[in-house]
Amino acid sequence: MHQVKQYIKFLLRSTNQHGVHSPFVYNLVTQCFYSKTKHSHYKTIKNYRKALLFNKKSIKVTDFGAGSHTFKKQDRQISKMAKHAGSSFKRTKLLFRVCKYFKPNNILEIGTSLGLSTHAMSLGNPNATITSLEGCPNISNFTSSLLNNKNIKIVTGNFSETINKQTSIPYDLVYFDGNHQKEATLNYFETLLETAHNDSVFIFDDIYWSQEMTEAWETVKKHPKITVTIDTFFWGFVFFRKEQAKEHFTIRI
Repeated sequence: MHQVKQYIKFLLRSTNQHGVHSPFVYNLVTQCFYSKTKHSHYKTIKNYRKALLFNKKSIKVTDFGAGSHTFKKQDRQISKMAKHAGSSFKRTKLLFRVCKYFKPNNILEIGTSLGLSTHAMSLGNPNATITSLEGCPNISNFTSSLLNNKNIKIVTGNFSETINKQTSIPYDLVYFDGNHQKEATLNYFETLLETAHNDSVFIFDDIYWSQEMTEAWETVKKHPKITVTIDTFFWGFVFFRKEQAKEHFTIRI
């Protein structure tokens, strides 16, 4: 019910490119979010997802976060995980476009899962170095064998421990898709703030997943280091551009 109520509110306050007066955000929306280019890599992304949807093997999942809205048991079929818990084809295509648009060299992903998003980001910028954090050892081993990319490093362990070891370099893009709890999300955000630079982008997944996640998103938006945010309902984009006045956008995608 929280998601339904929030989506109605989102529709009432959201706009498209015509309601955007920031050149930076306008270009991002028109050239990336709304891009109609039929990239050849979309087929690669779709095939990766399709292979997972047809995989009937099961994995014993250790969940350190808020758990799942769908799965109540540890043993989970890969095909069902891809269908119900993995990033949708629409989102992975958008993540591909975001990486192609910004060309981030150093990417950090919190929550590898089956690698749907990881795979899309690596295609978006093949020259990027991607560090992806995964809590469950069984998922980490499975996804590592699938991706097998030299530019992708999967780090296994509890996020509260592994994130603290990822602060030695600046990140151009950080994708938060792990522990969907308010306190944990804000702790990760605060820890990784020191890795952000003027052109970094932080992306928060499922900002309306629960009341807690919505509260976490509202807290992030108010942080003094944040200048621009974009609410797309399923993702929250955060920018640190000092040359821009603080402004919040709500964009339909």
